[in-house]
Amino acid sequence: MHSRRRARGVTLIEMVIVIAITAIVAGAVAVFIARPIEGYADAVRRAELTDAADTALRRISRDLRTALPNSVRVATVGGVAYLEFLQTTGGGRYRSEVDNAGLGNVLKFHETDADFDVIGAMPTLAAGHSIVVYNLNNTGNVANAYFGDNREAYASTAGPTINLAAAKQFPFSSPGKRFQVVDYAVTYACNPATGELRRYWDYGIQAAQPTPPVTPNSVLLASEVTACTFTYDAGTARAGVVMLDMTIARNNEPIRLYQQVHVNNVP
Repeated sequence: MHSRRRARGVTLIEMVIVIAITAIVAGAVAVFIARPIEGYADAVRRAELTDAADTALRRISRDLRTALPNSVRVATVGGVAYLEFLQTTGGGRYRSEVDNAGLGNVLKFHETDADFDVIGAMPTLAAGHSIVVYNLNNTGNVANAYFGDNREAYASTAGPTINLAAAKQFPFSSPGKRFQVVDYAVTYACNPATGELRRYWDYGIQAAQPTPPVTPNSVLLASEVTACTFTYDAGTARAGVVMLDMTIARNNEPIRLYQQVHVNNVP
């Protein structure tokens, strides 16, 4: 009598055992790889926050290098930090004396004057620009471009001559015979309540610092901001320092960056 071999499949007990062993192995592997994955996610988050904060502070620093000398001013209103300055597009030297032939259109300071010659290269000028001579202050009504006693709107150019929109008597001459071309005012506003750092530009230049400025021109530079401080030290007559301190946080993990920017205060 031939022996017959019974065909066998996978039993339910065997399947249960395999599933149980697989679950134990997967759980053990998960314990070992969970922390590295969490660490990678944390590193990516920190890198993103640091990059966002660094990009915003670099943008502010780059802008501040174009600031009109002695035009930086800061304020904190309702928990919102404001940093304002007048942005320049260039400058030049005005004629202060006639040439050897007695020719040349000098800029007069003892009376009103509506035009003057530029010595050297003519700066780039456009509608909306202003000419500022010897800006010394960001407050008060003397040599303060915000107040306007040393600022007049540009009208046109003809050869080496700049024509002003109206005759102007600037209060002081510049020791270096320099003038600056102002484009518009710029404000950076940092609001921890909304978590936003915004840039405002091209609004009316005002004697009192607007907080915030009224303008359709604004852009979001950073979000998730939880703290922000702008500090300005006028320093010496030649240079000032702007201190920028900003904290960005996500998932209760803050990233804080601090940066100092030197600004030229030689008018």
